[in-house]
This record gives sequence, C-alpha cells and structure tokens, in this order.
Amino acid sequence: MEFRNFIGGEWRETAAASANINPSDISDVIGYAAESDAAEIDHAVGAAKAAAVSWSASTPQQRFDVLDFIGSELLARKDELGHLLAREEGKTLAEGIAETARAGQIFKFFAGEALRGGGEAMASVRPGVGVEITRSPVGVVGLITPWNFPMAIPAWKTAPALAYGNAVVLKPAELTPGCAHALAEIIARSGLPDGVFNLVLGKGKVTGARLVEHRDTDAISFTGSAETGSEIAATCGRLRKKLQMEMGGKNPMVVLDDADLDLAVEACLNGAFYSTGQRCTASSRLIVAGGIHDRFVASLTGRIAALRVGNALDRATEIGPVVDGRQLDKDLSYLDIAAKEGGQVFGGQTLQRTTNGFFLAPALITETNSGMRINQEEVFGPIASVSRVEDYEAALQVANDTPFGLSAGICTGSLKHATHFKANAEAGMVMVNLPTAGVDYHVPFGGTKGSSFGGREQGAHAKEFYSKIKTSYTFA
Repeated sequence: MEFRNFIGGEWRETAAASANINPSDISDVIGYAAESDAAEIDHAVGAAKAAAVSWSASTPQQRFDVLDFIGSELLARKDELGHLLAREEGKTLAEGIAETARAGQIFKFFAGEALRGGGEAMASVRPGVGVEITRSPVGVVGLITPWNFPMAIPAWKTAPALAYGNAVVLKPAELTPGCAHALAEIIARSGLPDGVFNLVLGKGKVTGARLVEHRDTDAISFTGSAETGSEIAATCGRLRKKLQMEMGGKNPMVVLDDADLDLAVEACLNGAFYSTGQRCTASSRLIVAGGIHDRFVASLTGRIAALRVGNALDRATEIGPVVDGRQLDKDLSYLDIAAKEGGQVFGGQTLQRTTNGFFLAPALITETNSGMRINQEEVFGPIASVSRVEDYEAALQVANDTPFGLSAGICTGSLKHATHFKANAEAGMVMVNLPTAGVDYHVPFGGTKGSSFGGREQGAHAKEFYSKIKTSYTFA
C-alpha cells in the first residue's frame, strides 16, 4: 500500500518512498510512505494559506458537521483502524482499538466546541461605551506529531485547530505514516474544503524543520523530544510564531507505607509498562517508602514476570514490542548504564518470539537514587526504577527532583498527604491512587518545567492556543 501526501484536496506521489515495518514482525511491510522534501511543505502551506480565509469565515454548523463526521467514522471503524495502529506502532490490539476510539471521541468533543464558540460583551468603565471580546483563528497551524500515539495525538491537535477555524498542515512521525494516512483519508471525505487540511509525510529534519521555519505558518504545535523542542522554540522565538510544545516526562509515582499494596502495584504496573512504557506520562520513577518497599518490590516483580510479551496482534499479548531497533538499542543502553551506576536490574532481556520483532522483557531497576541517569533522563521503554525513601517529605523532594514536570502520582490512604501532594507536586497533572498514564479527552493535558511550553492541549482550554483574542470598543 502507498501512503501519500494529501495537499490541496489531492493525493500526491513523491519521487522517493520508504518501507513501513511492523515492529512485531519485521518481515511484514505494511506499506511504503512518501519521502517528502521541503518543496512539498511549501505546497502544503500554500494550500493552507489559500484556504484559511474562507474556512475562518465558516459557520459553527459547518465545522460541527465536518468534525462530527470524522469522529463518527473513527468510532465506527475503531476495530479496523486499531488493528492498523497495533500493527504499525506495536501497542497491543486492545490498546490500538482504544486509542482509535479516543481519537473519535476527541473529534466529537471538538464538534461540540465549534458550536459553543462564544465571546464576551460588557460595559466599559466609560459611559456610553460597549466592550466586546471575541476570538478568531490563528491562521495556518503546523502540527508535528510523534509515533507513540499515532491516532490520538494527531486527533487532539487537528480537531481543535479545525474547530476554531484554522487551516492545518500535519507532519506525522515517519515511523507511523499509516495511521496519519488513514486519518487524512477520512478527513478528505468529511466535506472539509480543499486545502484546509494537508498531510505531508517524511523525515522531521527535512519536512518538520521546513514547516517550523516557513514564513506562512502562524503557529506550531509540537509533541516530541526535549532536544528537538529546544530547536523549534529557538526558531519560533526568532520568527515570533505562536508555539505549543509537549516534550515528555520523567514521571514519579510515590507509594507510601499506608498505601493499599495491591492497588499500588497495579497502578505502577499499568503506568510503567503498558503501551510498552512508550508514553510520555509513564510512571518511570517509583518512589517507595521504606516500610512497604520490600513487599512492594516483591509483588511488582512477580507481576512483571507474569506479563505476556509478544506480537501486538495476538489478543493474549499484554506488552507489545518496542517501536523499532533504534529505540530498543536505546533501552538496552540505559539498562547497562543503570547497572554500572549501582542499580539492580530485574528483567530487561531481549526476547525471541515466533515472529522476528523488537521484543524486550519489562525491566525494574532497584537500589537507585535521584542522581542516577535512569532517574533524570527520559528512556521511553518498558523500564522503571525504584528509589527507597524514608517518609512522605522525602518522597515529595525526590518526586520533584527532575527537569520534567508532566505527570505525577501518589498511592496513599492519607487524605492529608494526597491533598498536600496535589498542591505541591511539580507537575501539570497529578493522580491519586491511579496510574500516572491514562487521561480523559475532555480536560486539559500538559505539564510544567521542561515537559511543556505554551497553552494546554485537549478540552476547552485548547482554544487558548488555537485562537487569538480581539477586544473591540463601541461608542453609541
């Protein structure tokens, strides 16, 4: 199958294409994806700019109809598209189906937001003067998305961009072109005017960089690595573009002595290892009080050992493969570094299955401290560390000892500690007796410190990035 660019309402071929490989079975070529050059971005941005004016003047009903159509088809085809997602990215079939359903729910939510719109009218402090506060689209928005949620993240960027009247150029991760192509195919039949949505496939260093620096992109929404984010921030600052970024996390899960042991183990197992740990909200640092530490580690290692690692399309699989060989090598290198720094590694070996894929046993690293690289740098794999602490106060200090601040969690039976942690954890999202990963689609998503920059994603707060405010005064 060919995964092509979609520009100005037309499917376009490119001179070069690259194979899209199933990480559960590297002999399975899913399709061939366009390898675009900077000129394709120029065409896409030009198409978006030409279409932006008319779409910005579209009615709330027009926007609702388009977004509702997209959401309805995603939900109707969630099994089919979830299968593609699992085959392409490597998360389990159940997770792929659930992610596709979430993408549909996101489009449905923003269909409603298109109708809610609204502004403010108020009296001025001056007699006879009225004040109106209205919102208008930003213009042409460039969306750069990662491979780990190849359906949901393009959805939660594209849907609000369209709902608030913007034109879009989507540049997805090169590892997952199939999901982006499938989404674009649905959008192409939604009734959206030509040029309002455009898809360009290819390498980030070529197409992503051109999208960021293009003079006619008014805003950039990026999800990816902190290193790339820093480069994008510098370019957008120089060009004075509106910018929104999500750049990962090193998320702590605190387990206190008074926690329900079974609940804590399941929350940590889910947060750290599901989706192969390839979530920016994963519980990669487990901070455990001394009184429960040994029982917690014994129980968690038992649960880890029982996890079924295998082909993502096998319904018995609980943990799928790592996304590709480069990520697998990175995971293995961090396990080696952690061991050399004094950590005790349980699991973490490569696995052989009936198909040749990038299979890695989940790993737990005990006897770690905050100064170790495994606790400061994002790994992005089925790997979690354990740090032993004395009490809640020490746990909070360790939890906040990170350059990131996306998600944080605590398992405790104490309302006092839960309340204090929610107020003092340096993170944009806080969970109590829940995994750090797994969030609702109708509320804000984002973090603090090195994890996020700019307005929040998802929920009604998304309008802060995808629209701009105008204040008008009238004397009558």
